[in-house]
Amino acid sequence: MPDTTATYTTRWADMDPNGHLRHSAYADFAADQRVRFLAAVGYDLATFARLRLGPILFREESRYLKEIRLGETIRVAGRLLTLADDGSRWTIEHTLYKEDGRPAATVTVDGAWLDLEKRKLTVPPAELVTAMRGL
Repeated sequence: MPDTTATYTTRWADMDPNGHLRHSAYADFAADQRVRFLAAVGYDLATFARLRLGPILFREESRYLKEIRLGETIRVAGRLLTLADDGSRWTIEHTLYKEDGRPAATVTVDGAWLDLEKRKLTVPPAELVTAMRGL
């Protein structure tokens, strides 16, 4: 199973006027980690387009614990909290860690899979469900 973490260095564009990571950047890093994980298990953006399948979010909740500053290297780890038996709905919790290993924030998302042609919720391929269980 591939690594479920990703490492980033914060940029000027990620900062708010107070000099720390802006609230929406936390969600951006979490989303990027999810996309990287899915690509690593064979579900990159081209595969989703071919399958006419896409992830959607119903809820996104952030908890801020420690400041993250400009130029800081952070690590983002994702873990599966819940998964419907058929894989149709899921909850993933992302933890953003500071350089020293302390948790800086959590971003929790509830999502599902959307059939992009029918515009309705759907059950993903069995291989994707298996891969999700590895998160």
